[in-house]
Amino acid sequence: MDLCGPMRVQTINGKKYILVIMDDYSRFTWVKFLRSKDETSEVVIKFITQIQVGLNKTTRYVCTDNGTEFVNHTMTEYYERIGIFHQKTVPRTPQQNGVVKRRNRTLVEAARTMLIFSKAPMFLWAEAMATVCYTQNRSLIHTRHHKTPYELVHNKKPDLTFFRVFGALCYPTNDSEDLGKLQPTADTGIVVGYTPSRKGYRIYNKRTRRIMETIHVQFD
Repeated sequence: MDLCGPMRVQTINGKKYILVIMDDYSRFTWVKFLRSKDETSEVVIKFITQIQVGLNKTTRYVCTDNGTEFVNHTMTEYYERIGIFHQKTVPRTPQQNGVVKRRNRTLVEAARTMLIFSKAPMFLWAEAMATVCYTQNRSLIHTRHHKTPYELVHNKKPDLTFFRVFGALCYPTNDSEDLGKLQPTADTGIVVGYTPSRKGYRIYNKRTRRIMETIHVQFD
């Protein structure tokens, strides 16, 4: 695990920190976005619980640096209670946690490139990072196993047919309840990602200036 931030521009809902979590075996990566470092313990505990239940996997080791967001009474008590061994890097030796730190830099650099290329607002940086993480989990080939991280975790090939370019212009259905007869039936938006648990898109709606999740969308 590695925590990065604070970012200069906060997200549309006030997030400024990036928590990157990587499975050492498959290299499958998750990203979580936090408003402050104080949220780290709660987010990590919730994540481990969800992974152990959702994937039916047992977490045995957690490797982090010595930051107080990872090394504190709450986390120590939690690890001891459920039997997780916490591996901490030697102070001033970040290379011991180098794999996840390199992935962190890769995500940030790729997200920056996507934002510049698409000319999307900078406050969508978290959406760009989540999209990079989502697509790389399903496209990068693990050199040792010759499979994607997604295949190693879920034991099936990912569906790539619905991938779209980040920032692509689209027209999500206007599902407003008070939609009049003369009002447009679709809004204008841009693709900023994918829903994590089911097939769908995350769209930045230019009219409402909000991010919505939908499968009912038309593309140019």
